[in-house]
Amino acid sequence: MDAIERIYAAITMVKEAKGVPLSASCVMHRGEMLELLDQVRVSFPSDLERAQEILHQHENIIEEARASADQLIALAREEVANMVAQTEIVAAARKESQRILDEVDAEARAGRDDIDAYIDSRLATLEVILNKTLDVVSRGREKLGGAETKHALSDLADS
Repeated sequence: MDAIERIYAAITMVKEAKGVPLSASCVMHRGEMLELLDQVRVSFPSDLERAQEILHQHENIIEEARASADQLIALAREEVANMVAQTEIVAAARKESQRILDEVDAEARAGRDDIDAYIDSRLATLEVILNKTLDVVSRGREKLGGAETKHALSDLADS
């Protein structure tokens, strides 16, 4: 029986003791009460020590829980920071890739425009050369009196 149970037993003994008429006193066996109170006195330090140990364990558990919670919160904050950083990295990478694509598209358009201009200038030069050649051929044919040749060319055009 621990100290608390013995105290309750002493209270029960006092409640069940025979009362002295016309007074608040009661009659009880002195030896039994002293023995019970002595047992309380003897067991009280060990029970108190056990209670203090339980309180200490309780405090340790609470401290461990707080430390664990703090660690969990720190990990969660770190994870959030990593996710935010990852999001920022992804956003920056997308922005950079779009910039590169826009730049490449502009360079490709400029390159096509340059190629088209080059081809157009080469074709214009060829056209001039061909027109001059046609003029030379026409003049040469005219000098030769090319009426018969003109007639032969028109026959070719009809076929």
